[in-house]
Amino acid sequence: MLTFLGFAMIATFLVLIMLKKMSPIAALVLIPALFCVFAGKGAHLGDYVIDGVGKLAPTAAMLMFAIVYFGVMIDVGLFDPIVRGILRFCKADPMRVVVGTAVLAAIVSLDGDGSTTFMITVSAMYPLYKRLGLSLVVMTGVAATANGVMNTLPWGGPTARAATALKLDAADIFVPMIPALAVGLLSVFVLAYVLGLKERRRVGTLVLPSGADEEPELVTVGTGTGAGAGATAATAAGAAAGTGSVEGPAGTAVPAAGSGAPDSGGDAGEEGFQGLDPQRATLRPRLYWFNAGLTVALLTAMIMELLPIPVLFLLGAALALTVNFPHMPDQKARIAAHADNVLNVAGMVFAAAVFTGVLSGTGMVKHMADWLVGAIPEGMGPHMALVTGLLSLPLTYFMSNDGFYFGVLPVLAEAGAAHGVSPLEIARASLVGQALHMSSPLVPAVYVLVGMAKVEFGDHTRFTVKWAALTCLVVLAAGMVFGII
Repeated sequence: MLTFLGFAMIATFLVLIMLKKMSPIAALVLIPALFCVFAGKGAHLGDYVIDGVGKLAPTAAMLMFAIVYFGVMIDVGLFDPIVRGILRFCKADPMRVVVGTAVLAAIVSLDGDGSTTFMITVSAMYPLYKRLGLSLVVMTGVAATANGVMNTLPWGGPTARAATALKLDAADIFVPMIPALAVGLLSVFVLAYVLGLKERRRVGTLVLPSGADEEPELVTVGTGTGAGAGATAATAAGAAAGTGSVEGPAGTAVPAAGSGAPDSGGDAGEEGFQGLDPQRATLRPRLYWFNAGLTVALLTAMIMELLPIPVLFLLGAALALTVNFPHMPDQKARIAAHADNVLNVAGMVFAAAVFTGVLSGTGMVKHMADWLVGAIPEGMGPHMALVTGLLSLPLTYFMSNDGFYFGVLPVLAEAGAAHGVSPLEIARASLVGQALHMSSPLVPAVYVLVGMAKVEFGDHTRFTVKWAALTCLVVLAAGMVFGII
């Protein structure tokens, strides 16, 4: 009964948010509360929610202060050189923009924190997507999938959990997986290239004015026939003069004009939108190296686990605000500027605590895992590594990493050991599903991604799941070909 209710609850949640019948926050709260009553455990709902909130409170605190910290770093111009470098590479070409998104997300993911990756990636790429009228779900999908592959780094979480659960060395799990993960990351870049070509066909190609040495200011224009109604392209302008044109799908030049992008995930022509304005008042060029050093020190301390991550970001945010904006009104203005993101993400995390609390407290998640493991045919015993890899896709999507690695993985490893399958192979196979896991509604970082990109979670899910699952299967196939799994 609990198995059925667990799957029904997850399916109901996904269907309602993908059809936009409920907001994610409302769905995360009301649906599990209703199913908790159906399970006959409504009297314990308060205990389940408090338990879930207690477990996710450190994550919520980390996200709150991480958003403030990186928001301030964006305000003061720390990432402007990255943005300029990406713009130089992209040259307002949709294909290059999408590939640049994947490359940037993969590089920033080296810090092992998904929230950090998404904040930096979206901050750098969002203005360009808006000005070119590119689909923002392409940005969120590519960023999430690239980060999912990189999330398997030993300090990223899943590898350490697998090593702890099976009492293995993290290096013995991760190092042999590098070739398969490299193939997976390459497949993300190929996916970005294909999606970029599709966006290029939809919006056209920018033709820069002759002699333009700097990145142009991009202005959205209407052209072509994209999905929805009327795709968009962009034109460039000099600092004070100069003209540009857009080469549409038929090769015709389109004059500059103001128009929105219907499927870009927001209003491309929103009034006053400037992206990373190079003349904004919050820039602190004299403090650039201080801010860069503080960020490196913060990420180093996070990787070395000198202090809990929420504490590090709390201290970092307080120090960044104090040094860059010593006057109280300026500090209040910066906090207010990022309050929307903080409230949206923190609210989503605490709402997710209701979902995870009910799943765990009622025993639904355990019954679901036991049912899936029990459904494995006896003849598949010698192929438990392959089975583990395949199960990691749905299980890490519908469960937290802690639930999968500490609750399910030991059972799978024991079943594999009975048929002579090494625990190391089981552990490596368990990492396969991470590209899909990063878009799970149970991952707090994904709400940072969709919140900052102004994309509906249902739209992101509908677009990303198929590509992320394909990436997982590529990693699994590569692992088997290389004899790793």
